Amino acid sequence: MKSGTTLWLAGGAILTAVADPKAYQKSSGSCGHIDRSGDGCRPLISFTKTKGGGLYGYGTIDGGGGTLMAGTAETWWQLARRAQSEGAKQNAPRLIQMDRAEDVSVHGITLRNAANFHIAMSHVERATIWAVIIDTPADARNTDGIDPAASEDVTIIHSFIRTGDDNIAIKAGTSGPARHISILDNQFGWGHGMSIGSELNSGVSDVLVRNLTLDGTTFGLRIKSDPSRGGLVERVNYENICMRNNKWPIHFDTRYGPFAGNNLPLYQQIVLRHVYGTDGTLVMRGFDQQHPLDIAMEDVRFSPRATWQVENATVTAVNVFPSPPGAAATPHYGASNPCVVAFRPFPEATSSKNGGIERDPRAAAPIDR
Repeated sequence: MKSGTTLWLAGGAILTAVADPKAYQKSSGSCGHIDRSGDGCRPLISFTKTKGGGLYGYGTIDGGGGTLMAGTAETWWQLARRAQSEGAKQNAPRLIQMDRAEDVSVHGITLRNAANFHIAMSHVERATIWAVIIDTPADARNTDGIDPAASEDVTIIHSFIRTGDDNIAIKAGTSGPARHISILDNQFGWGHGMSIGSELNSGVSDVLVRNLTLDGTTFGLRIKSDPSRGGLVERVNYENICMRNNKWPIHFDTRYGPFAGNNLPLYQQIVLRHVYGTDGTLVMRGFDQQHPLDIAMEDVRFSPRATWQVENATVTAVNVFPSPPGAAATPHYGASNPCVVAFRPFPEATSSKNGGIERDPRAAAPIDR
């Protein structure tokens, strides 16, 4: 894409990615194969050093991740699983890649069946993702929904996302920090949840997650890293969060992988207000006593079956149930759960005129709490 250029996909239009690795080949010739780098494919759509422009409409972009690659007996997703079993990396194209772009907008589009990430950002400034539907099977490996990495002033709003990996993952590797990111009025189906990490070397700060529903995600609110790629995460606010059927509704972990290093993860000024869920394991694990998590919670409620695992964490808790270890006991609030009306059906694929997805007319409206 060029600066100021907009791609409009009308309702009913479907842009399908070809399943031929040669179409995405970089000079290495590794696209469609497995190696140690996993960087052998160009994306289907790229915004590189652009300013302005974007993707609009109610059509669909289909990445064809479940389609056999040309000249092979393997799909992109099967390639990813084989790479996992062999301890290597697959070379598969991302659906949309934004690199050093400014003022990019994506509105109304449905993205499905990506071979790899759906929307990946690197060094992006001022991006808005609005009323988008991302829909890919739960077992499609490495198909993150939206990943703002080393980017700032990013807003993701009024969208439905279900994927085979992180629904959203904010990252900050060695190339720069991620900051001033707002995740507002969104609904997640299956996937690995609302993640920060695991690459945090350059730091993540000033993140607002408000009015988020996580329905059946494996993880709910997640911050993940380890000493090989850790860094400072600070001023993260989660507000008005509704969760159900999550294995780990809260999972703030500084030992994500078994990797050594000197980049210690440090999570400070992490605030949870009006966060509700069902059962599951609630994990808060700081690195050590000298580098504890700094967590404040107010009106955080789960079912009596939920259990806490807290280690190396300084936790301030007001009206939290079940009470975390070391906090004063809080009465159970019973049935007064504001999330009853928050869970809505995910827009399902149909043969409708709206790009193959039956869009919920409320997809672009705030969720009532």
